[in-house]
Amino acid sequence: MNRDDPRISASAREVQPFLAMEIFERSQELESQGVDVVHLEVGEPDFNVPGCVDRAIREAVEAGKTHYTHSLGMMDLREEVAAYYGRRYGVAIDAGRVLITGGTSGALVLLMALLLEAGDEVLLPNPGYACYDNFVRTFHGKPTGYEVPASTGFHYDPVLIGKLISPRSKAILVNSPSNPTAAVQDHSTLEEIAALGVPVISDEIYHGLEYGAADTRAVSMLEVTDECFVVDGLSKRYAMTGLRVGWLIAPQSLVAPLQRLQQNLFVCASSLAQTAAIAALREADEDLERMTEQYSKRREVLYNGLEALGFPIPCKPMGAYYIFAQADHLDSDSLRLAKRILEEAHVGVTPGIDFGSRAEGWLRFSFANNIDNINEALRRLEKWLKT
Repeated sequence: MNRDDPRISASAREVQPFLAMEIFERSQELESQGVDVVHLEVGEPDFNVPGCVDRAIREAVEAGKTHYTHSLGMMDLREEVAAYYGRRYGVAIDAGRVLITGGTSGALVLLMALLLEAGDEVLLPNPGYACYDNFVRTFHGKPTGYEVPASTGFHYDPVLIGKLISPRSKAILVNSPSNPTAAVQDHSTLEEIAALGVPVISDEIYHGLEYGAADTRAVSMLEVTDECFVVDGLSKRYAMTGLRVGWLIAPQSLVAPLQRLQQNLFVCASSLAQTAAIAALREADEDLERMTEQYSKRREVLYNGLEALGFPIPCKPMGAYYIFAQADHLDSDSLRLAKRILEEAHVGVTPGIDFGSRAEGWLRFSFANNIDNINEALRRLEKWLKT
């Protein structure tokens, strides 16, 4: 992109590339040339959608259920989402607070449009998901990172966050389980953050993908306070990435302005995706259990393999499907290193710098690929490291 082109707005010029996708797209170019690439760079499950989701979509198409829905989403789905929070978290959520969106990205777009005036701040984790900063910039806001140090197991520090709050702070965003660190925040940490007096946006897209004892279940911000915004969806845990369906739960008084934004920006979420989501929430628990069991096994293989190759990993991932490893002993420039690994070892990994300044010198490895491919990637990395 020519950033000097006068047709491009200042906010568009500030949007940074999504490096995970740049690595992925370069890997596709290599594959088109006949190169075999092992993908550990993208957070996309290698599973197909659950059978109940497949059936629901087919039946909806055959029945002609492919039209606009209510802008807030199908009431059946909103009620299923509310019921899900009752089952999983023991919290009572009125379906009237649920807005169905085009994935969590669509939900975050609505929130930035709702909350930000030019120059307002959103406090974001650093390291954190690469696109958070760009959501804020697109709506003329200022992303302000709060450090999430490896020395604490990538746990948030509410005191540090509190010191960053200013009169322009419109939201604090939290993400647990986290991308890229795979850390899970505990109840007391989230409670302290909620008490800081700034609206909290909780990105819970990796909920349901946790590893360990029952007490390691990720806490929803809705267990802490009703005065928050929760975004979640089905892309990650139900392998429904391409269907682009998620939801936003907001305080009741803010649903109407969010609805107006939805009507104008998106009209509604995909009717087929909403039908699929109903099926997943009602019928796909066994599929989720099966997939999570596989992720747990893959986690062990990749974690042990990377440690054997000399990659320092400060803490074992407790959720999501990522391992965040130090790599500055190989190259302090993580993008250059990721490109070398792709071009020379034919393994796709994500450079740490994609996730913020505090992530430079790190690499993110995804175990959303099967064990055979993970083992092949480890063999290639071992050979490459010896050259």
